[in-house]
Amino acid sequence: MAIAIAVSFLASFVAAGLQAQQQTPGSYPDETQNPNLGTQSQTSVDCSDPMEIGAPECSNQAPGSGQLQNSQSRLPQSGQYETQRPNRNYSDTEQLNRQQMQNGQNQERLSPVLAEPLTEFQKFVASTTGQILPIFGANLFRRVPSTFAPVENSPVPPDFVVGPGDELRIRVWGQLSFQANVRVDRSGDVYLPEVGPVHVASVPFSELDGHLRNAVGRVFHNFDLTVDLGQIRSIQIYLAGEARTPGVYTISSLSTLVDALFAGGGPNTQGSLRDIQLRRGSQTIAHFDLYDLLVRGYKSTDAKLLSGDVIFIPPVGPQIAMTGSVKSPGIYELLPGEALSGALADAGGVSAVAAAARISVERIQNHSDRQAMEVAYDKDGLATPLADGDIVRVFSVVPRYGKTVTLRGNIANPGRFAWHPGMRVSELIPDKDSLVTRNYWWKRTQLGLPAPEFEPTLGFQNLRQPYDGNVITLKPPASDEMNPQDGTQNSNQNSNEYSNQNPNPYSNQYPTPNPNQGVDQNQFASLPNRDLSAQQRGGNSSLGAQQTANSSQGPRPAQRTTIRLLAPDIDWDYAVVERIDPGTLKTTLIPFDLGKLVLSHDASQDLELQSGDIVSILSEADIHVPLEEQTKLVTLDGEFVHSGVYSVNPGETLKHLVERAGGVTPKAYLYGSEFTRQSVRITQQARIDEYVQNLSMRIQRSNLAVAAASTSGQDLASNSAAQSNERDLIATLRQVRATGRIVLTLKPDSHGTGNLPDVTMENGDRFVIPPVPSVINVIGAVYNQNSFLYVDGRRVGAYLTQAGGANREADAKHEFIIRANGDVVSRDTVNSAWGNEFAKLRLYPGDTIVIPEKTFKPSALRGVLEWSTLFSQLAFGIAAINSIQ
Repeated sequence: MAIAIAVSFLASFVAAGLQAQQQTPGSYPDETQNPNLGTQSQTSVDCSDPMEIGAPECSNQAPGSGQLQNSQSRLPQSGQYETQRPNRNYSDTEQLNRQQMQNGQNQERLSPVLAEPLTEFQKFVASTTGQILPIFGANLFRRVPSTFAPVENSPVPPDFVVGPGDELRIRVWGQLSFQANVRVDRSGDVYLPEVGPVHVASVPFSELDGHLRNAVGRVFHNFDLTVDLGQIRSIQIYLAGEARTPGVYTISSLSTLVDALFAGGGPNTQGSLRDIQLRRGSQTIAHFDLYDLLVRGYKSTDAKLLSGDVIFIPPVGPQIAMTGSVKSPGIYELLPGEALSGALADAGGVSAVAAAARISVERIQNHSDRQAMEVAYDKDGLATPLADGDIVRVFSVVPRYGKTVTLRGNIANPGRFAWHPGMRVSELIPDKDSLVTRNYWWKRTQLGLPAPEFEPTLGFQNLRQPYDGNVITLKPPASDEMNPQDGTQNSNQNSNEYSNQNPNPYSNQYPTPNPNQGVDQNQFASLPNRDLSAQQRGGNSSLGAQQTANSSQGPRPAQRTTIRLLAPDIDWDYAVVERIDPGTLKTTLIPFDLGKLVLSHDASQDLELQSGDIVSILSEADIHVPLEEQTKLVTLDGEFVHSGVYSVNPGETLKHLVERAGGVTPKAYLYGSEFTRQSVRITQQARIDEYVQNLSMRIQRSNLAVAAASTSGQDLASNSAAQSNERDLIATLRQVRATGRIVLTLKPDSHGTGNLPDVTMENGDRFVIPPVPSVINVIGAVYNQNSFLYVDGRRVGAYLTQAGGANREADAKHEFIIRANGDVVSRDTVNSAWGNEFAKLRLYPGDTIVIPEKTFKPSALRGVLEWSTLFSQLAFGIAAINSIQ
């Protein structure tokens, strides 16, 4: 056992040693055997330096690792040129590629600054104005780079001073020939072969060429040289005060004060934007006003940075709120003694809708109370000095039109028109053609659009070219799935079957088409069934209604042609001028007769207009005119000599209209006709909705009472099932739609127009007369639901016998007949002293016999169980009382 433990420990120790040797570069006996070293062993690269972040050695470093430095960054060793550092030779291509990669990394590192809480002054302004105003200039630093590295390929300015860490690219040819990329060491020297050290620190870049020529010229003659800067040294600066992210930053020596502000995220909400200070040692070198850059685009006060500089952001100075009709509402910081004109200039000036009358200023007096004041929008008013905490509001102009009249309503060109003294209504409405609206003409234009063409498959316009030149065979639709006249399905069942299949025959080789590019291929399969049942139509279906439904189920044309009013007619009897009394500011309505003005040119109706008047032209859709003056279109459908849509003459009734249409055909069945009206349908629907709402409330109250009385789990389950059924019933009742039918008192043997009533017509009326049917329908709980030929004189019992009679589920006590005119005759209404005579009732063509099914009630066994439970509980109670006594 001990030997096994020792062997195991030894094996683990050897494995750990091998793993450490693989992970530690120094574990190799020979450095050249380590594949991870390469040139890295010869050159030390500081990946925390922003200038070195683009180097290949730093490609695996985490982004943003060199943003903030708390100690001096390590610089490469000085005096090294290209023969000693072959991997760091400078080339334009390498430098450009490294810069592009670095710029891409910087763009990826753009991160939004977390939103800071509102300042106290912002909250104060919001409670006064109802608006949260932004601090002007804060959005400039909304997105800042997580690492700051300026573009290295930017031109070096002539006044740039060379210092330790800068890389010089020196090319010498002639008596002396060499090429070197050297760095300035800490002492400020660079080493040139066969020349020696040359001190270049503190030399401006514009004088560097001459300085090197003099140094080389002391040893050699007949030569020429060029010098350029490669990589620029990094410097450390300090960002202090009310900065968003204060600290120590390592940045390029080409950076300026503005560059450093972006590196640190700028001032926070409590920091000043108008007095940013650059301190060098014990002196303040520059005061930078960020408003000069934001508002005026000036950067002349921006200063170059040196290592060790401190950028101090003091607390924010006096602030004001600028709101109203200015181009940039917000919170602005003031300079000492700044006037209103300067603050308006910082806000971009007033907008185009600003009023030139006055400007409101709300001021806090002596930190005790608030005072409102107004200044004129002139030279003296704009010179008003502002104070800390002021709220400046620039009012907008009042949206009032001067010397203008307005024309609106049922008119071709509504709008505002210039007013002049003596102007009259006829100048706004020169003729009757100006009263026809543009919407009317657009609808008339659409009537001439071509009908859609036949498509051999659904969504034909969405199919695209086959891939790879392969021929694809379309799946032919079934005859009952496709309507050959319009390419749509004829039934909801067929459409569902088709939609379950693949709607796109190219789906195996094509991507799914974008539904926004055209009509979806499944749009026809998702159409709802528009044909509601007789119960959902809100009444008993007459034979005329059935004929209309059957005609709509036939083949539909590609474009259905309807005749209707494209726009409401003009109200020729009434138009009005709305006028405001300038003295009392009361509104007065002055009506005039539009027909007499436009058609008869009656001068008495040509009213004189005043400035500010509003002329309103109304239509029949705005105000209901008398029935005799309305435009009425009535549809005669079915067995008429000339079926169609007719305009009703004043005083014309239904009987007269049918006679004008040529009367009815010999096959007309007046007893089964249907007369519907739009106004009646609206009233019926309102009554149905009211009934369903009341029924729903009664059911809810009943459910609450039943739930409170329930004592067992079985009762709760039964009540839950009953409530579910009641909800389904309410949902079904909400789908009931009224028909607007008016019952006409016609007899089964009525024929000809002489039996039609004199009913006054309304717009949208529809009168449908079906042909005389030849069948009697028997439906419900019978053995053979079918339609049987009508035989004159045959009674109900004979047709029930033909249908096989009632089956076992039939509720024979509640059977009824639906007449062709929609009336219902139930079994209970034909009781007499001789018994029930329902089976002896006479039928007429188109009648329907309905035998309902039984409704099942709770079984008798459940009642016995409930009574047994009650008696047992009473017995236990009596026994308990006796035991107590």
